[in-house]
Parts: sequence; structure tokens; C-alpha cells
Amino acid sequence: MRLRNSLTGKKEVFTARGNHVSMYVCGVTPYDITHLGHAFTYTHFDVLVRYLRYRGYGVTYVQNLTDIDDDILRKAKELGQDWRALGEKNGDRFLRDMKWLGNLQPDLYPRATDVMPDIINLTKDLLEKGWAYENNGSVYFKVYSYKDFGRLSKLPEDQWLIIANERGNHPKDPNKRNPIDFVLWQAAKEGEPSWPSPWGLGRPGWHVECSVMCMKFLGRTVDIKGGGRDLIFPHHECSLAQCECVTGQTLARYWIHTGMVRYRGEKMSKSLGNMVFVKDLKGLGTNATRLCLLNHHYGRTWEFDEAVKKKASEQAEFFQEVWRRQSGDGNRLTIEPYEQSFHDAMADDLDIPAALSSLQHLASDILSDSSRDVSDAKGLLNRACSILGLEMRYGGWK
Repeated sequence: MRLRNSLTGKKEVFTARGNHVSMYVCGVTPYDITHLGHAFTYTHFDVLVRYLRYRGYGVTYVQNLTDIDDDILRKAKELGQDWRALGEKNGDRFLRDMKWLGNLQPDLYPRATDVMPDIINLTKDLLEKGWAYENNGSVYFKVYSYKDFGRLSKLPEDQWLIIANERGNHPKDPNKRNPIDFVLWQAAKEGEPSWPSPWGLGRPGWHVECSVMCMKFLGRTVDIKGGGRDLIFPHHECSLAQCECVTGQTLARYWIHTGMVRYRGEKMSKSLGNMVFVKDLKGLGTNATRLCLLNHHYGRTWEFDEAVKKKASEQAEFFQEVWRRQSGDGNRLTIEPYEQSFHDAMADDLDIPAALSSLQHLASDILSDSSRDVSDAKGLLNRACSILGLEMRYGGWK
């Protein structure tokens, strides 16, 4: 099996340490409900977990909930709601949406507020080792002290500040020595939640939260770390830097990132008003919605439109027709070539669109001759659909 590693930019043969795989995927900040970009990312990582387990690996899958962050505090203030109640409500909605999509629940689902002592300890370690500094109760990572900063994103240095500012950085913070330095611990502000620390009351920065949850539950080196492509910089770049500075070990052996979802010609954005939410697609049914996502390679950006919905609905109806087809007692339909092509596609950087194409060819052959024995073929179709998280049953698809 080969996976494209964002760190090297190449497809690499996947090897596990023993027979177990540890995987950490950055979860949502629950200041709003689940959109199609979330669904695309977490459905593909769900299939990766399923396929690794099918291949005989034990997998520990951790996905976090960033329940304290600038975004959720801003949204709570805007709505006049308690930040924790808002996070609980949207976090529960997200989990229900993932269940409706057919995604397996992660083995562990920690929240940032669960690991506050660990966040403080990592921040202390970075200070003691000289990678960070404290000023007026806030602690910052010294980006330019880490000579390998930028090796994950491969962005030129003159782009760091521009992109970081678009994604939550505060360059005019008077406590910073350099605008690109990122916050590990920020001093308490009036009206915001805070926790005690050696530097006074405050709350953690975004990047340190995920770093701590990843290492606490999976160890200093994780096999697979991932999320949406927009997390590569600054979030994952900063996570890599602070963890490896403290531990001296590789944070992740494989970095996997999903592409962006576009709608009406632009990347989905609240400011543009072109968001599509999972709740908007429930009329399609689970399997058709899942096929909307799986018809696109996880690493590529794609456009959601009516044609995507139409194709997925037709696929769902077609597979349902095949599943209801009764087997004849004639010659057995040979399945080995279809099985090989399905697994070849899945092993080639999780090429699910190609895997689905092989299943469609199999399905067409099942329907082509009513006299053939297609019991083995339907068995293969059922196994393959299970790997993809598509549920087949006599009473119709979900």
C-alpha cells in the first residue's frame, strides 16, 4: 500500500511498526454545524481506517474536539451564548452527522479542555529548553529558533506571515518579539474563560492543543497524522515544530491531507455565503451522500454541484438494483479480476474513485446475464462496499 506523504510530496510504501497503526486526525472547532468540507475529510479518513483494518492492522484512531479557541469564543459572543454550551451543542450535532454518514466513531475523542495540565507541561518544557519565551503572562514559540520551520508546507518564508494572518495569527500582539511567533499560552482577557498556570490565568493557543492530545494518547511518534489541506500551514507546521523541539523525535511518519471542496466556483466560505451543510443533503440518503464524497480522490480539490449529486444518486440506485438481483444456477461469474483491480486501486494512495469504477464494472456484469451464478460476485460487492462504508441490504440502502 502506498500513501502520499505531505512531508516528502511523494507516494511512499506504507509500513507499520509491528502490526498496529496509530492515527491522529485534527477534529473540528464546534462553533458551527458540519459542512461538506468536514464530511469529505472525515469520510476519507474513515475509509482509510476501515481499509487498514481489513488488511489486518490494528488501528487506534484519535480525533479531537477543539472546544476552546478564538473562533468558538467569538461565535458565542456574537450569539450571546455560553461558549461551553455552544460547543457541546455543535459537537453533539457533528457526532450525529458523522454517524448518519456511516463513519465509524474514533477510538478516542478527547477535548482540549480535558488536557489542560498536559498543555501547561509542554509549554513549560519548551520554555526550559529555550524554544519559547514568556511576556506579560503569555508564552510564545520562537519560530526562527527552529531552523527546519517550513519543511512540511514548503512555503517560501515571505509567505509565512501572510498565510498565518489569514488563519488566526495576531501579528500586532505587543507581547510578541516577532509577528510570526505563535502563542502557546495566552494571558486571560476580561470576559473569557481561563485556567491557572505558572504564568497566571490564561488559556492555550490552538496549535499546542492538538500537539498535546496527539502525543498524550498515541505517543511521541504517530504513524499517520492528518486533516484538511488548509491545516498544513500554520497548524501542522507549528505542531511539528513544537513537538519535535521537545521530544527530539519525529512527530508523524506519514502526513496525509485532504483537498478542499468548492461550490459555485469558489472554496466554500461563510463570508461568500456558499456553504453546503450535511443537513442539506440528508434527502439524498446516506449512501448517495457518501458517494458524492467518495467519487473524488481524497487529495484533490473538487467542485460540488448538481451533477455530482445526480451521479451519486444514480450509483446508489444502480448498486441497489444489483444487490436485489437473484443468482442463477449457471456458470459462476469470475470475480478475481474485479477483486484485484479494486484492491490495486485502494492500495494506490487510496484511489477510491478507481475502486468504485471497478465495482461498477462488476455490477454491470452481474446484471448482464440472469442465468449466471453471481453469489460470489455479490459477496465481493458486499465486502468492498463495507470497506467503503456503504451499507447494502435487501430492504434498500440507507
